Amino acid sequence: MNKSRAGSVLKISILATGCAGIVAEYALSTLATYLIGNAVFQWTLIMSLMLFAMGVGSRLSKCFKTHLIETFFVVEIALSMLCASSTVLVYSLSFFIPSVDIIIYALAICIGALIGFEIPLVTRLNESYEQLQYNIASIMEKDYYGALIGGLFFAFIALPHLGLAYTPIILGAINFMVAGLVLIFFYRMIERKKWVVSMFVVCFLFLIGIVTIAEPMIRFGEQKQYKDRVIYAEQTTFQKIVMTRWKTFYWLFINGQTQFSSFDEEKYHEPLIHPALKLAANRGSILVLGGGDGLAAREILKHPDVTSVTLVDLDPGMTTLAQTHPVLLDLNKGSLKDGRVQVVNQDAAAFLREDANLYGVIIADLPDPDSIDLAHLYSLNFYRDIHRHLARGGLFVTQATSPYFSEKAFLCIKKTMIKAGFSALPYHNYVPTMGEWGWVLGARRQDQDPAALKKRALALGFNGLNLKFLNADAMMSMVYFGKGSVDEKGESDIRVNTKLNPELHQYYQEGSWGVIASSL
Repeated sequence: MNKSRAGSVLKISILATGCAGIVAEYALSTLATYLIGNAVFQWTLIMSLMLFAMGVGSRLSKCFKTHLIETFFVVEIALSMLCASSTVLVYSLSFFIPSVDIIIYALAICIGALIGFEIPLVTRLNESYEQLQYNIASIMEKDYYGALIGGLFFAFIALPHLGLAYTPIILGAINFMVAGLVLIFFYRMIERKKWVVSMFVVCFLFLIGIVTIAEPMIRFGEQKQYKDRVIYAEQTTFQKIVMTRWKTFYWLFINGQTQFSSFDEEKYHEPLIHPALKLAANRGSILVLGGGDGLAAREILKHPDVTSVTLVDLDPGMTTLAQTHPVLLDLNKGSLKDGRVQVVNQDAAAFLREDANLYGVIIADLPDPDSIDLAHLYSLNFYRDIHRHLARGGLFVTQATSPYFSEKAFLCIKKTMIKAGFSALPYHNYVPTMGEWGWVLGARRQDQDPAALKKRALALGFNGLNLKFLNADAMMSMVYFGKGSVDEKGESDIRVNTKLNPELHQYYQEGSWGVIASSL
């Protein structure tokens, strides 16, 4: 084979492996986020481990001085089998090893070491075909180009359409094809031909086997994560959505965290919605940030004077599910199909920056701040943006995690709202499937002071709304916390949550709720 063709094959190989390598890092980071939680931490740790392992692999490669073609072939076969089976391995070994994070981190190190091993190996192989200054530059160039292709592939095709079951298999197939290129174009240079061909056949059969068992194995492993029967599971571009059923009751989970249970969801959604709507000067135009399941919108539409609801949820997969799945349609009463409801799939903070409308009520039905990327939706700037979008006499309410399990986080949300210009009224309720839960209601300080807001809340009635739980007595019990409770404690030692200093995430992790959530 001439030098030009040999060099081209090696460059194509490194382009392909660069693509597969970066996708392997992203896939493992996403899997860790879903199974363990805390996206920023998992992505940081896994990417760091893989880069470190690549350095180790590069160092080890210098120990191999002969049979370089066979060594490169073996590395590609090993990467093919390891990448293709990574998700299946995680779910399978989790039955025997309780700490799933150890399995994922070990895979990250092994795959990273193999990726690091192959780059200097290909550079050494290519030195026979190019001068040093061109050799190193062209090999690194193709590796980086492959990384860009891999990143785009993962973001736009692999994760939203193939999910974490089949994306690793595609990676395995890419490395397998690279091994095939080596076998075809460098066959004459291979000394142990029978051994190499046998490995190639074994890898092919292995990939076929993984394709066959991947989905049932992962489905079985996912079922192990939940006590009740999984009836729906989908990996969207943004998150993992799972629904389970026990008897006649349903649970919705996002990235493993409970969003609601039909057993008692009214004890969360009715307190979230109705106090704010009853206290607002005008209920015509409502903004909901989050709430993609449609249950908050269902409660809002019980008020006949509501004329428009803008619901902003990042994930179109969630809002589409809420509009199409029979279980969610039954629970939310088709609220997201109502003509008064407009669904916008956008980041809530970005929407507030771009939107010019004013609203009578703004409701933040957002996930807990269990990661830094979610904590910005509870930040001072975010609350100031909300303040600017409230009409005169308007109200804002946010879910504020548990005042019992995450006391400092609850107080941090309250203090941040006050700093943003709100008169704040904290309240709470016991939701059996979620524990003690809290909300903070805010009015513009120029409209009413905290004492007036509390007095009005205690005088509320909810007749005529066809509610399952909330009434005047329930409202009174929710506003009072009791002696020695979080409401009696000052916020002097609590820091305000900002984008640059996400204190809330730290408070949440310090609280027992953060510990419980991270262990689930």
